[in-house]
Amino acid sequence: MDFLTDWLTGWLKDLLIDGIMGNLSGLFDNVNSSVGDVAAQVGTTPAAWNAGVFSLIRQLSETVILPIAGMVLTFVATYELIQMLLEKNNMHEVDVANIYKWMFKTAIAILILSNTFNIVMAVFDVSQSVIASASGLVQGSTDITADMLADLEATLEGMGIGSLLGLFMQSILIQVCMFALNIVIFVIVYGRMLEIYVMSSLAPIPMATLANRELGGMGQNYIKSLFAIGFQGLLILVCVAIYAVLVQGIATSGDPIGSIWGAMGYTVLLCFMLFKTGSIARSIFGAH
Repeated sequence: MDFLTDWLTGWLKDLLIDGIMGNLSGLFDNVNSSVGDVAAQVGTTPAAWNAGVFSLIRQLSETVILPIAGMVLTFVATYELIQMLLEKNNMHEVDVANIYKWMFKTAIAILILSNTFNIVMAVFDVSQSVIASASGLVQGSTDITADMLADLEATLEGMGIGSLLGLFMQSILIQVCMFALNIVIFVIVYGRMLEIYVMSSLAPIPMATLANRELGGMGQNYIKSLFAIGFQGLLILVCVAIYAVLVQGIATSGDPIGSIWGAMGYTVLLCFMLFKTGSIARSIFGAH
């Protein structure tokens, strides 16, 4: 009877150990691929990210939104002219120099409006150039190494069935959490690029207001927002670089299970900071 009990106990231990090792061996693979892909994604210009979407957004901006922006510019220029004339004693004193000034300002506004999409892409080209220069910051890997797995298996061999069952449930929970975190990283990184496309499609309308002092706040805030979302990629890259350094630090600790939970905790922290990068970038550039 004792032989049967020992055999059953050994079989359950081997089953639980195999289950735990199977759950943890490829645990961080998806997160590793997502984190490693961050540098490539945030360092890609809107034109290179997806040529089909970029062509669609450009066509929408230049054929649908630009005529509306032309009407907005007409209103702004007319409002500016009337305001300028009324300032001089209800048009009794007209300064010809101011008329030339208005014509020059309007011509510049038309030139800017006609090249709005190129100007917007130039902003992102600048930010992507900075990001590309900083992409070397992301180094290392969050992989669970073979040494960690060997230490973990040796630790599991000396544990009882109850403890192994608890660890098996923990490994399943960690696996589900890491899968969810992988989705979060994907949504944040790819969502930023979609936000860039959406903002670029409506660019002519706020840019048409720049010619006027009172209404120009809309265009100025739009330009600030462009720089904010462009340099958000740099903040994302910095967060990932910090994450890689932190995970490398705990991966060398002597407690394999603690290391795995610590790595998951840092991944949760990474996702939280990725969510915060947008608001941080906007606060830095004064966009709202």
